[in-house]
Amino acid sequence: MKRDSGIKSILQSVHHYLIFFLIIAFVITCCIMLFVSILQNTLGIKFTEDQISAAAKLTFLNVLGFSAVFTLLDGIRRRFIIIRPIRQIIRAAEKMSEGDFTVRVPPVHGIIGEDMFNQIGDCFNQLAKELSGVETLRTDFVANVSHELKTPLAVMQNYGTMLQAPDLTEEQRLEYAKAITDACRRLANLITNILKLNKLENQQIYPVAAEYDLSEQICECLLLFEEAWEKKNIDIETDMEEGVMITSDAQLLSHVWNNLFSNAIKFTKPGGTVSVSLKTTEHHLIVQVSDTGCGMTPEVGAHIFDKFYQGDTSHATQGNGLGLALVKRVVDIMQGEISVESAVGKGSTFTVKLRRD
Repeated sequence: MKRDSGIKSILQSVHHYLIFFLIIAFVITCCIMLFVSILQNTLGIKFTEDQISAAAKLTFLNVLGFSAVFTLLDGIRRRFIIIRPIRQIIRAAEKMSEGDFTVRVPPVHGIIGEDMFNQIGDCFNQLAKELSGVETLRTDFVANVSHELKTPLAVMQNYGTMLQAPDLTEEQRLEYAKAITDACRRLANLITNILKLNKLENQQIYPVAAEYDLSEQICECLLLFEEAWEKKNIDIETDMEEGVMITSDAQLLSHVWNNLFSNAIKFTKPGGTVSVSLKTTEHHLIVQVSDTGCGMTPEVGAHIFDKFYQGDTSHATQGNGLGLALVKRVVDIMQGEISVESAVGKGSTFTVKLRRD
């Protein structure tokens, strides 16, 4: 392979030399013919055949020499200005094709042609950075999905084995069956959320906008959790403007409210309070869901919308870390904003800001 590369390099040098030879020969020939013609017409000088032959030989040698010099200078120029940056990009591309997304193309320092190669290098480095992030997400996603699938499957396997015992009481049988049912429900919810998130991220779900009463929808979604908040003796406080109309996809937005209400009730201790408010401004509709739960640190809050991230592991069996990722994606599709303010031991407040048409 090195031999073929060397032969190719020699052929390229010969090719460049011939190009320079022909260009210089043409230019010098034209200049000499013009110069001789002017001398003959103006001064009446006549050149002998020997003089013309000697001048032609000398000119030919000069053309050969200048062609070699220009070929050498052009080769040096190409090596430092063109070939070296291209080789750096090729080496980086080869490393990236092997899975090394940490590779970066260094900037080109020169006088001529550096801007274009630096632009190419910047684009390549940005691509490597994006691919590195995608690869990290893919690896984390596979690892998290495997873990989330393994947990309910292990529960079902263990309780299924226990159900085969011949001396079970009716109470034990019902308990084990309920544990298997809960694990199946969790597994079904996980798969459903993965499919929803995949469709949302790949833009396979297109919002169907229609005008409806947002305040009424929020109340209906909140009432779905009445049994859950009564079981924990949680106080529900509402402060909502009535008759707030919005033009959006009601089904997609219902995922947002259901997830926020579910989390607020789940993380609020018995006897706590969950507050829901709906306010309007000139350009936005603002929904806030607050709780008096355990709260979270700024480090947890920074990752709360990441897939499979669960800051409070004590509630890990009650979710799969995809709810807020779904919420964030839906709000992004609606061209809205979502943020969270939280303090450990004091609770959290999620704020959803939607554009008002």
